[in-house]
Amino acid sequence: MRFIHISEIDSTNAEARRRAEVGDFGPLWISSDVQTLGKGRRGREWVSKSGNLYCTGLYPYDGDLASAAKLSFVAALAVADSLEQYIDPALIRIKWPNDVLVAGQKISGILLESGTENDQTWVAVGTGINLVNHPENTETPATHLLAHIDPEKLQGPEPLFAAKEPVLATYAARFDHWRSLYLENGFEPIQQAWTARAKGIGEPVKARLSDKTIEGIALELDETGALCVQTKDGCIVKIHAGDVFFPEFHL
Repeated sequence: MRFIHISEIDSTNAEARRRAEVGDFGPLWISSDVQTLGKGRRGREWVSKSGNLYCTGLYPYDGDLASAAKLSFVAALAVADSLEQYIDPALIRIKWPNDVLVAGQKISGILLESGTENDQTWVAVGTGINLVNHPENTETPATHLLAHIDPEKLQGPEPLFAAKEPVLATYAARFDHWRSLYLENGFEPIQQAWTARAKGIGEPVKARLSDKTIEGIALELDETGALCVQTKDGCIVKIHAGDVFFPEFHL
């Protein structure tokens, strides 16, 4: 496993793509202090203030792109594992598909991109984790890790602090763990682990799609990675792309 750090960059995902286009498919983790053109899901800007973790894991992939997309769930589990090293696991939940929440507030975002170069498919898993600050006035309330660490753990001869390097090392290791499990055993163990940490299963939900908004009860994550929602008329709608909101979030 290689790690490359660049102090300032347009985006770590863009750097991963550039490397893949010249034949470097990883495994490789690229990190940066500041991104000038960071982006999140659905083309949204990802605010990239100094002090937080911005990274991309670049991996070769030998399966189809549909199965590669499920690595976003792998990444969400790895983020959750990493945060557990610092705060109470009961605070950590995952909101479909891959937003990790702490105390109901968004602390990370994941953007998966892929391509093919010289008959080799590659996958770039871009991740931002708010460690010491977070953006204000966001659609989904945001938070950062330092705000949830017990103050007593920040004192003493060996203070616990969410520095970027150890968080990245833990995240990369946990990503490799879940990735290996997925490649060896399929999506089912990922599906089960994700569900155990999921926010909102069995609860009312709004799903904002490209052409409409639906309301219902979030039932489960299915084998394709879709969120199954039961509407008021009893129909089951499978959400493959869109934004989901629970009662405490505002549309």
